[in-house]
Amino acid sequence: MASKGKVALITGAGSGVGRGVALAFLKDGYSVVLAGRRKEALEETIRLAGVPADQALAVSTDVTDPASVKALFAACKERFGRLDVLFNNAGVSAPGLPLEDLTFEQWKAVVDTNLTGPFLCTQEAFKLMKDQSPRGGRIINNGSISAYAPRPNSAPYTATKHAISGLTRSTSLDGRKYDIACGQIDIGNAATDMAAKMAEGVPQADGSIRKEPLMDVTHVANAVLHMASLPLEANVLFMNVMATKMPFVGRG
Repeated sequence: MASKGKVALITGAGSGVGRGVALAFLKDGYSVVLAGRRKEALEETIRLAGVPADQALAVSTDVTDPASVKALFAACKERFGRLDVLFNNAGVSAPGLPLEDLTFEQWKAVVDTNLTGPFLCTQEAFKLMKDQSPRGGRIINNGSISAYAPRPNSAPYTATKHAISGLTRSTSLDGRKYDIACGQIDIGNAATDMAAKMAEGVPQADGSIRKEPLMDVTHVANAVLHMASLPLEANVLFMNVMATKMPFVGRG
């Protein structure tokens, strides 16, 4: 396999998009560090991949905690010796409440996971990638179409996804001198547990409730794998992968 010998680290790898991407990378021949809060879910992802035990490492991680993030990257270096791809995927959303009714704790929980977490992981990835040989690597951030347009009652999630676009651009610029490329994938309605409510009906900008189309998460995983497969002289800065008929392009 072309990817044999390469190492990827994926946060939020115990479910949803993170699990789908981890499976794709493992099946493509990457050694993969799987990070998430629930180690048993990470180990289930590894079992689903059906790969040799020494090809994957599950590390229970809280991406909002600097010490936990440092320990994660130290474990990656100890087991595999390097890092070629970081997929900043872990994310949460707040309850769909009116903006004025959100608590500070609900706001902070989303900011800590969706923005501070990727920043902390990016810092540690820089430290590893700039000093390894061959030097460099690739960082891919999980954005969202919310990075372009909000849903009703989604201020914390939408704000963090806009911020991730800024982090992506800054990382892309600051990583140049270390041969570190950075890009972002903006996903619309992948069929995961988190997005299951879309098929039941969700609020629209006009106040109505409508069902929305979903797409198989495998398409997202393949897109991330493509971004990772490019040589470091090339970079997909932003990619949008969405269910074709979802109500994102247009008015209403």
